Amino acid sequence: MDDVLKEQLVARFRDYLDRASAPDPDSDSDPAWHPGAHDRREPAADETAPDLFTLLAELAALKSEVKLESRQVKGALDEFRSLFETVRTSQTRLDEEAKRRRESERQLEQEAQRELLLELLNLRDRLEAGHYQARRFRPSGFGQRKAQIFVGSMAEGLAISLRRLDETLARREVRAFDTLDHRFDPHRMRASELADDPERPEGVVVEELRKGFLIGDRLLRPAEVRVNRPSRERARTPDKPRLNH
Repeated sequence: MDDVLKEQLVARFRDYLDRASAPDPDSDSDPAWHPGAHDRREPAADETAPDLFTLLAELAALKSEVKLESRQVKGALDEFRSLFETVRTSQTRLDEEAKRRRESERQLEQEAQRELLLELLNLRDRLEAGHYQARRFRPSGFGQRKAQIFVGSMAEGLAISLRRLDETLARREVRAFDTLDHRFDPHRMRASELADDPERPEGVVVEELRKGFLIGDRLLRPAEVRVNRPSRERARTPDKPRLNH
């Protein structure tokens, strides 16, 4: 029911109440009228005021329609809440999927970067080995002086390349870690060889065969080392006393 019809019904009800409570305007001017007389003026037949039954019926219909509209509004609100919950659940699921996708992309990027850094470390191993051999090279025979100059220049060039590569790795938080004279760490080191040195403690790294590197606080490449492990027989055999002659 629209607002215009509601206003009309309220106005008609108010007019009916006014007419019912107001005295008859023609009763004072009628000379034949006196208290107790039975000839009160009846309302005209063409009066437009509705009777009470009709008005109450229309009010009941209005109340019923308001209840119906209230139920419809409540149903619409419930549906809206359900849709809102669905949207929120979908948004949460999308956020979780986006988070997993970003994490997967980050892991793929880290893995690709790790592979590249390992290739650079292999290149560094070759440069370091070449620089070491060039520094140890001692030419002999004919053309010794020229060979010495050439090898010295090559060693200097290798040193420059090695230093620049180390700077590139440092910018990516890649750094070597010390192993020599440290206890063997199975999480960071690989024991490629064993040494038998009774003068040094067991389990100590006596030689570094290949450098190990970290990226930040994570292991990038384990170090290959030689670990001291004195012979058990030698450790159990006491030294024989020396005889003085």
